[in-house]
Amino acid sequence: MPQFSVNPNRFDPYKQYKFRVKWDSQYIPGICQCSGLIRQTEVVIHREGGDPSSIHKSPGQTTYEPIVLVRGRTHDDSFEKWTNKVWKLGGGLGSEVSLADFRKDIIIELYNEAGQLVMAFKVYRCWPSEYITLGELNANDTCVAHESITLEHEGWERDTRVTEPEEPSIE
Repeated sequence: MPQFSVNPNRFDPYKQYKFRVKWDSQYIPGICQCSGLIRQTEVVIHREGGDPSSIHKSPGQTTYEPIVLVRGRTHDDSFEKWTNKVWKLGGGLGSEVSLADFRKDIIIELYNEAGQLVMAFKVYRCWPSEYITLGELNANDTCVAHESITLEHEGWERDTRVTEPEEPSIE
């Protein structure tokens, strides 16, 4: 069975370096790293009272790991604005948290080498639990300065409206 239904001659899986992240219907500039989408389901072990030698396993509660987004530090303040909705120092009594809109849905998109959208994931009810406004600085390193945001969320699903595109051939 071919791994790709529309492009049966394609052998290589998609690369991890072509992706974009979107919230509030806008692409967030400069994201260079996005942690994986990880779902874990607890294993509930039980046994019957009359049969002490064997156990049974069934699924329990499912949890989702936080998503970490990293980007080079610029003057774009979208990370900072969102984290200020969760907690703003000096916001005044009753206005430290924006309860009406501190949660957002985000979309993580994956692209093929030709820049075509091949897959998308919707992540629901996200909110920032950690914001690093300026990562570690090191005078002996030549890397760019980074900022990062850690997003807690309540689950994700693949957007099935995004399907495998027909890949162009060069002749």
